[in-house]
Amino acid sequence: MAACVDKWQPAAYPCRLPEKFYCVLPDCTTTDRPVAPAPAASGSSGDYVWDALRAEAQDDADDEPLLRKFYHDLVLSRPSLESALASLLAAKLCIPGALPQDQLRDLLAGALAAHPESGRAARADLAAARDRDPACAKMVHCFLYYRGFLALQAHRAAHALWSDNRRAPALLLQSRASEVFGVDIHPGARIGCGILLDHATGVVIGETAVVGYDVSILHGVTLGGTGKESGDRHPKVGDGVLIGAGASVLGNVHIGDGAEIGAGAIVLRDVADGTTTVGKPAKPIVGKKAEPQRELPGVTMEQRWSD
Repeated sequence: MAACVDKWQPAAYPCRLPEKFYCVLPDCTTTDRPVAPAPAASGSSGDYVWDALRAEAQDDADDEPLLRKFYHDLVLSRPSLESALASLLAAKLCIPGALPQDQLRDLLAGALAAHPESGRAARADLAAARDRDPACAKMVHCFLYYRGFLALQAHRAAHALWSDNRRAPALLLQSRASEVFGVDIHPGARIGCGILLDHATGVVIGETAVVGYDVSILHGVTLGGTGKESGDRHPKVGDGVLIGAGASVLGNVHIGDGAEIGAGAIVLRDVADGTTTVGKPAKPIVGKKAEPQRELPGVTMEQRWSD
């Protein structure tokens, strides 16, 4: 695991976009290989995720007149995904009479503008929800209604503020997101792109936790500490990991790339790459052969194995 430890040093954790995201096509499909961007269609921004999301919103608005103003105000009237995110989160997180929606929107928009990697990550998160969640028929539904996605984007804005040493507003966003979405992510936590928080209620991620790319986390998961120790004290989760519902990963342990943590497991030790771990305390499955997978568990969402 020595190489894995080096991977988690802050200087070695740049915000990048997964290769697969760059392959999101105008028709909302993906390809496993990098492709040159197609010429932008007439009226298109060239931002394929945003264009697809707007088209989905327009279709819903045309089909359901009741939704026309709702979709117009939150999506169709907005110039970019970042603008729409700031407006939507402000509407969700504001406190009438105490935390004005307009000022909160400006705070969120400023944080996202100062850290453009947050917007790129949001696009990868939308694509991840569409690709992995069979209940997600359209990205616009994830954008407007899925608390896991919204909580994650609130965290990305809070992390941007935290990184700029604006600790008070970062903690404010964390607190409001926890109250509204039921997801508590410390603004210091570093989270990669292409993340799916499926259902998400009860997810807790601590200050020094690191989550890699193409990770899927189900509801009730804790990435926490083991006591009152300070410093680097939370889990480091590799790329393509799947963490089942109700699992707890505690302490500064390393979860290797492509690992799978079973539902309800309590993980107190490092987990090797590609290992399935279950139980309380969690142990690697012995005498079982993992099912052949063309992709990582965090992408396939498969939670089974065979003899």
